[in-house]
Amino acid sequence: MKKIKLDIVGLSYSQTQSGAYALVLGEVSGRRRLPIIIGSFEAQAIAIEIEKMTPSRPLTHDLFKSFAQAYHINIQEIIIYNLVDGIFYSKLICSDGKKVIEIDARTSDAIAMAVRFDCPIYTYEFILSTAGIVIEGNDFVYLENLNEPQEEKTPGSVTGSYGSLSEDELRTKLQDALSEEAYEKAAKIRDELSRRRSS
Repeated sequence: MKKIKLDIVGLSYSQTQSGAYALVLGEVSGRRRLPIIIGSFEAQAIAIEIEKMTPSRPLTHDLFKSFAQAYHINIQEIIIYNLVDGIFYSKLICSDGKKVIEIDARTSDAIAMAVRFDCPIYTYEFILSTAGIVIEGNDFVYLENLNEPQEEKTPGSVTGSYGSLSEDELRTKLQDALSEEAYEKAAKIRDELSRRRSS
């Protein structure tokens, strides 16, 4: 079967399942999107790597990467290969330079490893045609902050109580949050810094 390449185009709090997040993968050369509901831990593991945050201690996925690299194993690609009763099935295609091995994995863990190994993500046409959503026009789902929806904010309003802090104070608080492994707090601070840079 022909593989279809996907990119991560969105990650946000799920509006349908409490405590879960929606990871949205997009067809590289098309308009279809593949939404996948994942847990908060895996969502944070993906977001931390995408945003290039450095936790004070290695997360589980970072440990797996270090372990694999210590034994010269590289993940070449991720394939979302099946969809049964709403559950996506994925595998890691790994190589030590001599042989290639396929390892079954939860899709959320597979994506978390894909961003760490900077390897491509693929799926098949039957999965996209079954679970994909077609995006019309130039609509795009952006990477959003990893926290629950809060009260509606007016344009230009800030996240929480961080609006009164200077950028230096925000950077210090960001490092403190990472040291404490308070990743949701770190994401909020990062979003406030990003908002200031773009305004």
